[in-house]
Amino acid sequence: MEIQDLIHSTAIVHPRATIGEGSRIGPFCIVEENVVLGKECFLESHVVLRGHTRLGDKVRVYPQAVIGAEPQHVGYNGEPTRVEIGNGVVIREGVTIHRGTPFGTGETRIEDHSYIMAYAHVAHDCRVGKNVIIANSVQMAGHVEIEDFAVIGGLSAIAQHCRIGRYCYLGGCSGIRKDLPPFLLGKGYQFRVQGINVVGLTRQGFSSATLARLKRLYKIFYLQKLTVNQAIEKALLEIGETDDVKLFIDFIKGSKLGFTR
Repeated sequence: MEIQDLIHSTAIVHPRATIGEGSRIGPFCIVEENVVLGKECFLESHVVLRGHTRLGDKVRVYPQAVIGAEPQHVGYNGEPTRVEIGNGVVIREGVTIHRGTPFGTGETRIEDHSYIMAYAHVAHDCRVGKNVIIANSVQMAGHVEIEDFAVIGGLSAIAQHCRIGRYCYLGGCSGIRKDLPPFLLGKGYQFRVQGINVVGLTRQGFSSATLARLKRLYKIFYLQKLTVNQAIEKALLEIGETDDVKLFIDFIKGSKLGFTR
């Protein structure tokens, strides 16, 4: 089948866009110059791809999504920044993903097999890791980082430069203003950590011994009245420097905004 047979007659595709083998472009889509689609992508209808946007293989984009538009930042002046979408990503109806800024990382990135639900907004210079689920109408400000396997509940808002650690779970309507270390769950507009994400970690194959260790870690940092340095020292002494404990502590040490306690 010729590539033109996979592009609907009402779609507008720039001649200098690159369309991978087997990719389909549905009715009334717009694919601008410098856009690259990998193999077997599917733009359903009314999808707009702008700027220097690159989609990996088997990406599916639903109607009314806009990817690669200019960042909503008064300092942006038309520089050729990017959006990078990994393999197997699903982008649902009405999602907006803005490209990076030259004074940020220069790109907005969503990594493999993440699922972005309807009406979510991914702002400039954000990075979404692998196998992340972002539910309906989540609003991400600029420079946000969400690490692998995190789940963000619908209608949540994440402030600029915040980081969400691996395997975290945020309940719906959460408001995040500081970093959230890995493995935790919580909820609320005035966000409160409520414990370890036991259900999510179990689904990902974490052992009962690991869960018990992480629960001890949570108690040290969140239930005992210790300073951060005291909690780090006690965790290393009582639990040891296992990979999961090291990941948690390194995340905290690397926080620039402070972390949610």
